[in-house]
Amino acid sequence: MITETSVKNEPLSFKLTQDQQDIQAMVREIAQKEFAPRAAEVDKNHRFPRENFDLLAASDLLGLVFPEKYGGVGMDHVSYAIVVEELAKACATTSVLYSAHVSLTASPVYQWGSEEQKQKFLTPMARGEKMGAFCLSEPNSGTDSAAARCTAILTGDKFILNGAKNWITNGVEADYYLVIAQTDPALKHKGLVALMVEKGSPGFTFGKLEDKLGIRGSSTCQTIFEDTPVPVENMLGKAGDGFKVAMSTLDGGRIGIASQAVGIAQGAWDHASRYAKEREAFGKTINQFQAIQFMLAEMATEIDVARLLTYNASVAQDHGLKFTKEAAMAKLYASEVAMRSTVKCVQIFGGYGYVTDYPAERYMRDAKITEIYEGTSEVQRIVIATNMLKGQ
Repeated sequence: MITETSVKNEPLSFKLTQDQQDIQAMVREIAQKEFAPRAAEVDKNHRFPRENFDLLAASDLLGLVFPEKYGGVGMDHVSYAIVVEELAKACATTSVLYSAHVSLTASPVYQWGSEEQKQKFLTPMARGEKMGAFCLSEPNSGTDSAAARCTAILTGDKFILNGAKNWITNGVEADYYLVIAQTDPALKHKGLVALMVEKGSPGFTFGKLEDKLGIRGSSTCQTIFEDTPVPVENMLGKAGDGFKVAMSTLDGGRIGIASQAVGIAQGAWDHASRYAKEREAFGKTINQFQAIQFMLAEMATEIDVARLLTYNASVAQDHGLKFTKEAAMAKLYASEVAMRSTVKCVQIFGGYGYVTDYPAERYMRDAKITEIYEGTSEVQRIVIATNMLKGQ
């Protein structure tokens, strides 16, 4: 755990500030009032909840962590983690469309973009006028991003993009796509570039929408590029920076997924706890049985630990410290807690947990993807071990 600032040598506190408490209360009210009631319908119909995105924009949440000069609010990343958690408690689909927009598309433009690129791409994304998507995985390469086959060949003042990207969150709904592509396969990770591609560019089309186990309204599809021209001025950083852009983006993205996992787990606990107070068996409510109490106690303990790990990584990011290991720890633990907690939730609901009349089974389905995207649990263990053993 991070215990000191790099400047004042004072202990860091995880007690929420008044501003953080205020944002938590505001988002909780919006999420529970507006998003939770339609979460089941969004899931059942595979419907992208555009109205949720629009409400997040109207609430100034899409620019939460960006400076006011780019249409943002200028808050910290702990506040961002809080927002993602509250959204996921109500509707996991909404939390991931929000996280992919902020963490995976807008944030790398802020970190790597020129002033002109920030004005062109970041400002409309922070205001919610445009939606973002991140394109890294491919049909034959997910974890091994250096093996990307999507090519970007420089021709004059344009890159000519050819290839396909898989599992793109916000899929057909987005306006801007951050694409990691290869300029020279012989260079492997040193040949990658990060390009901002606009919807409607020539030769840019979409594959079918995926029929997923969970987060079913998030519009996940393949993006296809056939001789798609991308202006050189749309490249983030310089030629060869694509791998760095991708890895730094994943660090921040993993905090988003950790927050999502915490929210899913907390939502499952909330429903299980309420149900246990109402459901009667053998003449008393089931929350009076030690077996149920132990499950709820284990869930609550693990959720608190996952939340603190997530805040820890967020604080490191806010202090400008390297947070690769902290983000991986948070994502690994929180995602596995989400699975354990949602399985227990289904168990507490019993037979009712197995039917769609109740939300327990949806939470369990939504939880599984948190162990897979933004790097599988196995990858997180590699990242953690590699960072721990450096220099030894």
